[in-house]
Amino acid sequence: MVRLFLGGIRPLPPENQPTGMFKCEHAQPAWLGVEGLAGDAQADRRVHGGTEKALHQYPVAHYARLAAAFRDAAALLVPGSIGENLSVPGWDEANVCIGDVFRLGDARIQVSQPRSPCWKIDRRFHVGGIAGYIGDHGLTGWYYRVLEEGEVAAGCAFELLERPAPGMPVARVLALHRALRPPLGDLEALAATPGLAPNWAKKVADRIDWLGKNT
Repeated sequence: MVRLFLGGIRPLPPENQPTGMFKCEHAQPAWLGVEGLAGDAQADRRVHGGTEKALHQYPVAHYARLAAAFRDAAALLVPGSIGENLSVPGWDEANVCIGDVFRLGDARIQVSQPRSPCWKIDRRFHVGGIAGYIGDHGLTGWYYRVLEEGEVAAGCAFELLERPAPGMPVARVLALHRALRPPLGDLEALAATPGLAPNWAKKVADRIDWLGKNT
């Protein structure tokens, strides 16, 4: 079942940096535009939000794994607490591919890139190492761009419509990103993946260039 989460800007203790990570479950219909859900906000727009990160989905099953690894934070590790907007059981980095197009309510959304875990996650849960664990184990979730705006709501339709790059699941992208010297051919395939966010495509292209000169 689709669950939606959104929220405003709040201070993050102990330094009280502004963050949009604290989101609440939203039961009413909401408008999903090219910049995200109406009523949702991001504090640091340099690295969060925007058209290529309009919506963040986080796999439901990851929370049990995180709770087992970080028992002091287990009570807080529930859907919505990582700062995601969208929660739908059954989907994870292994079965979602870059470029996938989904129907969400009246909107159409496309997977654009993995999420990079933020250091604020550790502050949110008052436990060190969670963000690193998420990155090291590929438990990041992913972002969408909005291809067609529309109304969405808890329990609305969520359906895979198109899969232009079946060979590029998010898990493979994360593995290539973490690898010290991944095969150039694999990186070239990633750079050419339909739907990959431009900043990721450039990052991969730069790495291909560097590896080509330093192999």
